[in-house]
Amino acid sequence: MASPDCGHLSVRYPAGWIPNLAGPARSTRSRPPSTIRGVNRDDDHAGHREQLVSYSNRLLADGLAVGSAGNMSVRIADEVLITPSGIPYPDLDPADICVVDMAGAPRGSGEPSSETPMHLAVYAATPARAVVHTHSPEVVALSAVCDELPAIHYAITGLGGPVRVARYTRFGSDGLAAAAVTALADRTAAILGNHGAISYGASLAQAYDRALLLEWLAQVHRLACSRGEPRILTGPELEEVTAEMRRRRYGERRGSRPGG
Repeated sequence: MASPDCGHLSVRYPAGWIPNLAGPARSTRSRPPSTIRGVNRDDDHAGHREQLVSYSNRLLADGLAVGSAGNMSVRIADEVLITPSGIPYPDLDPADICVVDMAGAPRGSGEPSSETPMHLAVYAATPARAVVHTHSPEVVALSAVCDELPAIHYAITGLGGPVRVARYTRFGSDGLAAAAVTALADRTAAILGNHGAISYGASLAQAYDRALLLEWLAQVHRLACSRGEPRILTGPELEEVTAEMRRRRYGERRGSRPGG
């Protein structure tokens, strides 16, 4: 389905941000060390809670959500730490982060996000260690008129290729969870029709940066459509990009030693 000009929606990227195929997107502007606490171990609950609060507030600053829309989570062994339902991000505290088991049963107090079933379905179907769900405007606009975000830029290989748009299904439903998992097949991000987007990664930073990349690609697609018929990259062209990334060992730490 062709995509017309979707208007003048725009995402607010952090100053200096550019798509980075080698891993999490970087900003040329240094971030204060206290903004996002490091996670020392996979089972560092306190560190993950602080990261979830920090990245949740970035949803607003980066234009990926409004109000308390959107949600995110981190998997730790057989538990999932997930943002709560109904708390405005500026009021969110690490103690507010909810914990559920892999069946969705709460472990502690608080009301987990209404999209907990979708997060759990993604963890069950993929190697995800973190999941980010946004209501980013460019993606939502595209989902209302397109069945897929095509390969408008080679950076889409960082998401696995052209991004599918899942059929509209009510938020919080098992049907939405199933539709999201289907759209994520061989991808690390998917668009939810008339709703938003979901992305996952090996860390919260990676999952979040994939959400940023997806919104940027949707904006590029809209701008291209406003100027004419976009030229879409072919399968072989995308395969060439992927092969070159592997040849250059993008995403690998240079000079690292086994076990180091």
